Amino acid sequence: MTGAERPPAPASAAPGGEPGSEFRKDMGPWANFALGFTYLSPVVSTYTLFGTALAEGGPPMIWAFVLAGCGQFLVALIFGEVVAQYPIAGGVYPWARRLWGKRWAWMTGWVYMWALLVTITSVAYGAGPYIAILFGFDPTVHNTVLCTAVLIVVAVLINYMGTKALSAAAVIGFAGELIGALVVGIYLLSTHRHHGIGVVFDTYGTEGDGSYLPVFLAAAIIGFYQYYGFEACGDTAEEVAHPGRVIPRAMRRTIYIGGAAATFTCMSLLLSVTDYGAVISGEQADPVVDVLYDAMGETGARLVMAVVLISFLSCTISLQAAAGRLIYSYARDEMIVGHQLLRRFAHARAVPGYALLVSAVVPLLIAFASLFSEDALTNIVSFAILGIYASFQMVVLAALRARLKGWRPAGEFTLGRWGLAVNIGALAYGIFAIVNICWARTPEKPWWENWIVLLCGAVVLGTGLLYMFTTHHYGRGDAPSGDAVPES
Repeated sequence: MTGAERPPAPASAAPGGEPGSEFRKDMGPWANFALGFTYLSPVVSTYTLFGTALAEGGPPMIWAFVLAGCGQFLVALIFGEVVAQYPIAGGVYPWARRLWGKRWAWMTGWVYMWALLVTITSVAYGAGPYIAILFGFDPTVHNTVLCTAVLIVVAVLINYMGTKALSAAAVIGFAGELIGALVVGIYLLSTHRHHGIGVVFDTYGTEGDGSYLPVFLAAAIIGFYQYYGFEACGDTAEEVAHPGRVIPRAMRRTIYIGGAAATFTCMSLLLSVTDYGAVISGEQADPVVDVLYDAMGETGARLVMAVVLISFLSCTISLQAAAGRLIYSYARDEMIVGHQLLRRFAHARAVPGYALLVSAVVPLLIAFASLFSEDALTNIVSFAILGIYASFQMVVLAALRARLKGWRPAGEFTLGRWGLAVNIGALAYGIFAIVNICWARTPEKPWWENWIVLLCGAVVLGTGLLYMFTTHHYGRGDAPSGDAVPES
């Protein structure tokens, strides 16, 4: 680190009663939206899990986008109310702190931090096969892990360049996402469509002799993986002018546009697959690559891979930005070991240097550890979804508790009399999604592998509780907490 990095000096109060921010307000409204959009990334989620979801549930798996989109929109509305009143860097951790208190906030941030770090790995890992194809080498497991590592390193170097570089990367990524989603999708539908839209109601026998619902819920991982990222708009709240108005709007816009683009991308790929039976049986392992090569030839497919790679890189950059700011927010409140180091700020670039370093080193370690897993991508993605959804619902639950105790959102965006109903709906959806993602669906495997996602979640929760009550870091710092609920 450079000599320009030093612990933050005491500052005056910012909106919401939080210490004054050292971040610069270099991020405009569209860059803030682009950050959330590239984190949500319709291309990344669809290209990563399209083959898995199609093999599991057949063409109707596309309805998972509608299911998850509606549920997460309710969550985004609640987040919009909270961030409008508390526009603080770090997202779910400071929101939970103000809504409930220090201990709840500490655990919320702990779960979210690990979920973000794993999600960084999952996105970079998903890019591995496309990098291999683009540069002409075999997408073996070891090559995929090496590509993952390179992408993570490149992303953190861009993050180190500061908020303006982050904004530029988000806008470039947004353009890449639109090209990958719209231009490629329109081309496929115009030149390589093999099916009518009615296939979205044809299961192609994936349910076997039973009900289709369990099969659909297993395939719904593609929808659950798609609809988070909008909270990143709030993670950079201290870098945006008029955050109480801009960020809730950016969150909703991320859901609208990102969800529509993801659904269109999935539909264009779905109607361009030649043989669903080959995908469902496992004969065709990577239908996305096969569709692109069939429709565009080698040169065209590689050009698309380059655009897709931009989407993966920008998504990784956005995730690291969110993770780095969460860790910095933790450290600023003295809530974690090493806070003296992690709260150091590179004033020349206006970034938390050591916190960003953690957001690269830990995902690198997870990537190399994945060499010991036979189904690394699915397990990594599943745990990432579980962690994100769990931390989201901790905020939603905290908001519901505070609301029942008298909290009335006082920011520039509120739901008014609809607030309670939306809050309950958001919590119900989140619980449903968490149960679904943890559900054991492979009884033929060893029990520990069948329940690997839930076990990993239990480990994170257990170690967090042990850490919290042995170090008592949650009680340090004097940042406001639990003040959303009016005093009796």
